[in-house]
Amino acid sequence: MRTGFPTACPGMTVGLLGGSFDPAHAGHAHITREALKRFGLDRVWWLVSPGNPLKARGPAPMASRIARARAVMDHPRVVVSDIEAKLGTRYTAATLRRLIALYPGVRFVWLMGADNLAQFDQWQDWEWIMHHVPLGVFARPGARLAARGARAADEFARYRLPAEAAKLLPRMAPPAWCFLDVPMIDLSSSAIRARGEWRPG
Repeated sequence: MRTGFPTACPGMTVGLLGGSFDPAHAGHAHITREALKRFGLDRVWWLVSPGNPLKARGPAPMASRIARARAVMDHPRVVVSDIEAKLGTRYTAATLRRLIALYPGVRFVWLMGADNLAQFDQWQDWEWIMHHVPLGVFARPGARLAARGARAADEFARYRLPAEAAKLLPRMAPPAWCFLDVPMIDLSSSAIRARGEWRPG
């Protein structure tokens, strides 16, 4: 494996939580711990993105966001990575294509909040993602109803796994997805920035 890339062995289950993490906060850490437990994952990788193609404003410097993320999520089974910057990918589908090729035999699960599921059909090659990687979706404050009416949820309704069977998700052949209604922490990166609590160096 290339220098600076996370390590994973064939047969391992790895959750992928992507985002700008501008800044990372306790809500990200909370859903990560829930993902490890509820989906029975071996690892979770935080993919700190160079920039979100759906957002006009660029994020804080990568080094600042990585340092903050590592301070927020100090866990032996969680890796904070700038792998998307190393790969030169900015869209999730492109990142997944590269990871699947680089890590043969590793079972990836894409993790997202319900707010992302609500607009998932706007993502580049979103149907390809559904057909190649299982999705673990977490409730987010104010996003439950929007997620239930999401195009992706409707079109792939028959592939939804009940929450009580969540631990089967990483080893299911996609398309497969599971919605977890976990206790929520009402935090957002945008709110933290708006309050002036995030001043990256």
